[in-house]
Amino acid sequence: MQFLRVYQCLCDETRLRILNLLLEGPLCVCHLTEILEIPQPKVSRHLKGLRDGGALETERCCNWTICRLPKTPNALLEANLRCLQDLRTEEPQFKADLVKREQTIDRILNHPGEDLPAQIRSLGLCCS
Repeated sequence: MQFLRVYQCLCDETRLRILNLLLEGPLCVCHLTEILEIPQPKVSRHLKGLRDGGALETERCCNWTICRLPKTPNALLEANLRCLQDLRTEEPQFKADLVKREQTIDRILNHPGEDLPAQIRSLGLCCS
């Protein structure tokens, strides 16, 4: 019943917004919270659903949790992510989220902290 798990990940607007953002690359939970303008506990609940459905991988690095799409998604998820990628230029909320993502990443890269772990810096991520 792998297909049920995949479609459970895709049947929620917030989860689709998260996947849309992660199609561009990994993000820290704190940045997803900032971009989506949703409280951290709610974002974490959605991330757990995506992780349980196999649509998300997370990695801890000190105080940060880095989220990314799976390196090897199953065929069904991969096909649906391609569909999502096609929709992202048409859906106003997806477009707005991508603009906010770019602004957030630019802000982070232009003001990196000196005490951030090398791994966070190499991903182009840090928490403000």
